[in-house]
Amino acid sequence: MSASPSTSVELEAWTDYTRRAQRLAERLWTPDFAVSPEQRSVGISHLARQLMCWTGWSVAHADPRRPMFQRQNDLITPWGGPNAENVYRHARVEPGRRYRIRGKMNSCEEFMLTVRKGFMHEDQWGTVFQTSATDLGIGEGDTFELLVGGTDEGAIPLPAGAAMVTFREYYFDWRPLEPAVFTIECLDDDAIAAVPLVDASTLARQLDRAIDGAEHSIENWNRYMLDRRAEGVDNTFAPPHVVSKGLEDARYGFCFWDLEPDQALVVESTVPDARYWSLQLYQLAWFDLVDLVDRQTSLNHRQVAIDGDGKFRVVLSHADPGVANWLDVGGRRDGLLTFRWFWQNGNPEITTRVVPVRDVDKVLPDDTVRVTPDERIEQIRARRAHLAWRFRT
Repeated sequence: MSASPSTSVELEAWTDYTRRAQRLAERLWTPDFAVSPEQRSVGISHLARQLMCWTGWSVAHADPRRPMFQRQNDLITPWGGPNAENVYRHARVEPGRRYRIRGKMNSCEEFMLTVRKGFMHEDQWGTVFQTSATDLGIGEGDTFELLVGGTDEGAIPLPAGAAMVTFREYYFDWRPLEPAVFTIECLDDDAIAAVPLVDASTLARQLDRAIDGAEHSIENWNRYMLDRRAEGVDNTFAPPHVVSKGLEDARYGFCFWDLEPDQALVVESTVPDARYWSLQLYQLAWFDLVDLVDRQTSLNHRQVAIDGDGKFRVVLSHADPGVANWLDVGGRRDGLLTFRWFWQNGNPEITTRVVPVRDVDKVLPDDTVRVTPDERIEQIRARRAHLAWRFRT
């Protein structure tokens, strides 16, 4: 006789999952959560996306014998400060196994390939191996094949504790072209055999890990943003930092903005000695990018206009000041501006100042590149066209 629904392991696991999801929603109404009342609907939307992300990873991508790349940190499942230039893909792997990755770069100009213990908001995380397309001699338009695990010459190692292989694809020129394609397969003999159906206890563990992932993400990034803001002074950059256990070649600068509707934050910097650099805007609490598709909220080293003195200036404000290097705060009084510079030699010199929007022109060089309202519309259309290709299904 089969178990009744009231005593079913599967149903108990599902009930626990939904109860914990409800408690996460209620967290948005507690005083220590960094969200204003008008942003709670955005928070519920973010929570729904986190449930989709981590349930997909823990249930659909649970078996290292049947790895598939899960796209994360895209327009659907953002978390933890995604880079506006990236597509992120993760595949479950297991030490002692052998895998083959095949790919075609298409319009992708660079990637970082890492082997990781877990995600940054989890108890076990960190990068245990990293390489890049450049390191591997792979360029835009190339096809390639890589071996992961095992003892073959040139194979990417899978050290003890490795849980996933991750690609960060980079798109510096935002062109409406075909993005990269990657596949992964396990080469072990037992991966060829049919995998048994998921049993009740396995499903229960997967659902438990799924809601763990959502809880850890929601709680961690709220606390992360609160702590980072408390370490600095609004409208100024904190000292550059490297993420512990993160990418070796990555440097970050954080500046939390707090601007009245008639104020602007003007950032002035030397050009980083780096292969890639960018400035990007993020929402508080969930550390998502601000309106990536509909607003100009990021600029990279190929998009920023450099002034005649060799420096660049970027303006953050609610209203469009008519300069090319404008970042639209999206109606948010406060948030996080992140400055990245990767594959670098040293740090740029950065200064900031808050001025009335009406005085922006007074503090910018005479040769500042300016844009008309029609040109701004075309910039947004170009961004949308590229993102539609980059994140196509």
